[in-house]
Amino acid sequence: MTRCCELSGKLPQSGNNRSHAENKTRRKFRPNLCNVSLISDALGGRQFRLRVSAHALKSVEHRGGLDAYLLKAHDDELSERCQKLKRDVMKAKAEAAAAVAAA
Repeated sequence: MTRCCELSGKLPQSGNNRSHAENKTRRKFRPNLCNVSLISDALGGRQFRLRVSAHALKSVEHRGGLDAYLLKAHDDELSERCQKLKRDVMKAKAEAAAAVAAA
């Protein structure tokens, strides 16, 4: 399992440690991944356990929840599991809009 954020697609990056003597040693910059449970309002309050970076978690809160984040996110940065979740949210929102229009 790669150390990859399921929502933002952040991957480890590489760089150098630089000492006071200007020695260069290769190192990895890994994303700060957290195991969290996020709730989808459009899918009736279902919980989803995701492995996301702390930065993506702040973005989810800023955008107003998991559903809003998924609807605004590009498909190429989401994992396969999150892409399926995005399709389910879009379908649920369309069904709710159709029900309101029919009533």
